[in-house]
Amino acid sequence: MSRPPTAAQRRVIEAADPVTGRLRGTQAQLAALVARGLAFRHPRPPHDHFLTPAGHRIREAAASEPAAGKTAPETSVFAARAAGEQPPTDTGVFAARVGGEEEPPADGAARLREVHSAWQGLLELRRMTNPDGAADRPCGWERTHLVRAAALALEAAGHRPAGGDADGYRVRATPQPEAVAVYAPDAERLAACAATLRRAGWQAGEYTEPRTRVRYLLASPRRV
Repeated sequence: MSRPPTAAQRRVIEAADPVTGRLRGTQAQLAALVARGLAFRHPRPPHDHFLTPAGHRIREAAASEPAAGKTAPETSVFAARAAGEQPPTDTGVFAARVGGEEEPPADGAARLREVHSAWQGLLELRRMTNPDGAADRPCGWERTHLVRAAALALEAAGHRPAGGDADGYRVRATPQPEAVAVYAPDAERLAACAATLRRAGWQAGEYTEPRTRVRYLLASPRRV
């Protein structure tokens, strides 16, 4: 990409669905984004347009820019963090619960609908972007958003995240490429998280931290 997108193109990018990257805009705008490598046109009807990984990076960068006169908030709960570090607070954009948020979103029917919609959108993204159209294994977007993707799989399956007075799962980044750590309050819930991740197309194995002897999962997206 030799030139940054125009203001109109940035508005289209910023309005994209945060999970699937589905775009809405004029044909001219969408074609220009495709030409810049920021979007692609799906080959199957209805031939919708979606952000490429480069387009997602621009959308996420725009979301992290502070409004005029305000201090920049921490906007990504999925930045690489050491295990146990608190994730940032909610920014008003849907994000799966990684566990341990200081200000978690309210539980209830609305949250359940949001999580269900996000998970269905992710399955559709798998079908559209995996070369063979498979929805049973993670896609490229998930491999670049490991913590967010694993947390969505857990929350969508009904696991309770840690937060407030409630104990539950916590998903954290690790130094290993394509791997996240998942913690749970007890062996039974840790095993249940492992089963959910495997059904969602992840490889998950149990390990023990050498110093603390705490059991945890090391999970990574399955490729085949």
